[in-house]
Amino acid sequence: MTQEASELLKKALALSTEERAQLVESLLESLEERHEDEDPAAVEAAWNDEIARRIAELDSGKAKTIPWEEVRQRISAKPTNGR
Repeated sequence: MTQEASELLKKALALSTEERAQLVESLLESLEERHEDEDPAAVEAAWNDEIARRIAELDSGKAKTIPWEEVRQRISAKPTNGR
């Protein structure tokens, strides 16, 4: 992290919880790539279709779930590459 980013983080952490939440939301929005011709309603409809598809796969047994304990063990077992 650069010195400038570290200083910004220090200032951000001094903000109220509400202000930090608003800042995070703004930063995340700035990372989302949105095309000029993209219709928000069409994007939402596409997500709703995807959600319905995934639910149907779960209901039909095509998709298998993994218990949280197993997922957590898998995550813990992965190397962190020095982090």
